[in-house]
Amino acid sequence: MSETEVTTAPRPLLLADGRPAARAWSLDPVMKHLNHGSFGAVPVVAQERQNEFRAEMDSSPVVWFPALPQRIAAARIDLAAFLRVAPDDVALVPNASAGISVVFASLQRRRGGGIVVTDHGYGAVTMGAERLARRWGGEVRTARVPLEASEEQAYEAVMAAVDDDTDLIVLDQITSATARRLPVELVGAEARRRGIPLLVDAAHAPGLIEAPLSGLTCDFWVGNLHKWGCTPRGTATLVARGELREELYPLIDSWGAADPYPDRFDQQGTIDATGYLAAPSALDFVESTWGWDTARRYMDDLAGYGERVIGAAFAELTGVTGTVEVGMPVPGMRLVRLPDGLAGSRVEADALRDRAARELGVEAAFTSFDGIGYMRLSAHVYNTAADYEYFAEDCVPLLGRWARAAREQPGVS
Repeated sequence: MSETEVTTAPRPLLLADGRPAARAWSLDPVMKHLNHGSFGAVPVVAQERQNEFRAEMDSSPVVWFPALPQRIAAARIDLAAFLRVAPDDVALVPNASAGISVVFASLQRRRGGGIVVTDHGYGAVTMGAERLARRWGGEVRTARVPLEASEEQAYEAVMAAVDDDTDLIVLDQITSATARRLPVELVGAEARRRGIPLLVDAAHAPGLIEAPLSGLTCDFWVGNLHKWGCTPRGTATLVARGELREELYPLIDSWGAADPYPDRFDQQGTIDATGYLAAPSALDFVESTWGWDTARRYMDDLAGYGERVIGAAFAELTGVTGTVEVGMPVPGMRLVRLPDGLAGSRVEADALRDRAARELGVEAAFTSFDGIGYMRLSAHVYNTAADYEYFAEDCVPLLGRWARAAREQPGVS
């Protein structure tokens, strides 16, 4: 592949002392890390801060735990400022799925018990919606949104599934498997007009979108800070506005149950909340080192470069373009189509992820949508163009062999 077939690679970000950005993380230097979007990566400064909190907790637990709610409340103020929302709207939960489970466990049926989701929804969330619908005696209706659908087309598809029985709409702000946005702003405005609660699964939004709740009308919004925000894992936010938030209670009853929202979430027995307390140090590290605006531009430029390099490598190998038309694309994330025979289902995609880590030394995300396999690229500041060039040159040919072998298996067309 000639240099003219791709745009110039983004120059890597450096630390203040001139070292590569990756030196601020404790990532395995042998492994290529191309899947920040799944579990994130915690900078050393945040790991050290969390360890300090853990040492304090373990040295005097009887002092630590009674004072913990006040510390969590203080951390909420910093995290709310990062999201640009009011601290009293924010509760801290272990992850986005936990926040969604809080909503599912707390809401009451008001109409016919119907729940609307999309075919881009996160599988565990959709399963939770199905359990809630059974409890309500209603049903889940799945809106089919083509991958290439525009904002207006996606909005029309979602609202076509809404009827007079709908009690809840669950919509991703950024989809996990397909790395695209959905029209949460348009749906939110119409849902409010109709009096239907909207729950936004924003697992990927914090850090990737500058102000993810700006211009968004919704009753509940959940976002992981441990992904793009690089906070310790097990740190996420539940943002709730309006009267329905007073129905929300933690999944674990504790002594704070009588407190108002969100204070009741600050006291959860002996849970290790050190990740919550160390989270601001991770966010501050990125801001003070590069600035979040610079970091986001770099991540988006690098993901775009990776898409072009890897997509061109697959096209050269198969004769079929790896470029994917995605409506409402997301900064910092891209999709590249895989050769037929790879990742045709979620189970196959997960197996390919594990095999790539084991045999190629690459942490990568492989996803499936509508029977087609994709590689989902998600870049962060510690990544460089060389990571994607390595995958294109060394890994794509092997994936091509794996795809041919899969297609040649009996029963595979």
